[in-house]
Amino acid sequence: MKNRIFILFAIVALSACVPASQLRGTGDLGLVVERASGSVMLIDTSTRASYATVSGLGDLSHATAVYSRDGRYAYVFGRDGGLTKVDMLRARIAARTVQAGNSIGGAISQDGRVIAVANYTPGGVRLFDSATLAPLADIPATYGDGTQRSKVVGIAEAPGERFIFSLYDAGEIWIADCADPRHPVITRFRGVGRQPYDGLITPDGRWYIAGLFGEDGLVLLDLWHPERGVRRILDHYGRGEQRLPVYKMPHLRGWAVAGRLAVLPAVGHHEVLIVDTETWNEAGRIAVHGQPVFAIAQPGGRRVWVNFAFPDNDTVQVIDLPSRSIVHTLKPGRAVLHMEFTPRGEQVWISSRDDNVVRVYDPASFREIAQLKADHPSGILLSARAFATGF
Repeated sequence: MKNRIFILFAIVALSACVPASQLRGTGDLGLVVERASGSVMLIDTSTRASYATVSGLGDLSHATAVYSRDGRYAYVFGRDGGLTKVDMLRARIAARTVQAGNSIGGAISQDGRVIAVANYTPGGVRLFDSATLAPLADIPATYGDGTQRSKVVGIAEAPGERFIFSLYDAGEIWIADCADPRHPVITRFRGVGRQPYDGLITPDGRWYIAGLFGEDGLVLLDLWHPERGVRRILDHYGRGEQRLPVYKMPHLRGWAVAGRLAVLPAVGHHEVLIVDTETWNEAGRIAVHGQPVFAIAQPGGRRVWVNFAFPDNDTVQVIDLPSRSIVHTLKPGRAVLHMEFTPRGEQVWISSRDDNVVRVYDPASFREIAQLKADHPSGILLSARAFATGF
């Protein structure tokens, strides 16, 4: 009995040593990539403020991140092949490895045990233990006679401990079953189209969609029935139109899937395409300010927010889906690179790289409600991603 009382007293005493200001959950946290300095700014969306900066993450010129199941750790994928595990509560690097020469993103498995990194150089996917970042397996993206290796893009987590990704140079889509992450089983879909450049999984985890850069069209794969193979959708959507120079590739992970409609950017055109996800046929188009980069659904699905490539990248437009009209235009600053909504949609965070600022807006009134200084900010990645399929 005395021992139990002593242990209880010790626990209470230790808890009292932690200042209340340092106690926090992870559900309202996130990070902003500061691409010029190789650092991430940690943010709290409840206070709309930054609480720390973590440096030493390498080349973040095209960086993204996923989160552990509990939201405590962010896994940041750098362009230099760096994979960095950031402790969001202690605001420090928990582990880091440079696993390739040129990397373009990654994903975390459904059970949170495996991190997959997609690489340009050498082409392929590498798997790591999420706790230690110890290597588990290497999946070379070979094609042709087996000596060529393709850049890997559009990687996403799929239900059933699988990862799905596209091979840019090979025109293929692969599914890696990682139930045994040391011995992944690969299913290949060849000849899907020229230069698949990015991909996404719909929020229900069923459909994988890859965009094609080498031709107008997209590729659809039903993950419930992968044996049926791939299907082309929106084939030749730019027929008869002159394609404009592409200054920045659209990011398909930012496609808006709202209800039965998907809204996505048209490569080389000043418009977004609307797709009926019941039939996967085109359901309309909306002319916009420039070449779209991200088209992001506001929680609730009624509105879609769109940003644009250079030279129109100082603008964000808001589309009302029922009326298929633009209801508002914002000018958040020079070189708007990314937008991210809080899970319930009461805030939208927007980065302006060339103004060194992140602005927070109330989506109902379009009023600016906060402003944070940042060093050339790009990606805004909130911990709520820990609970979403496809990351």
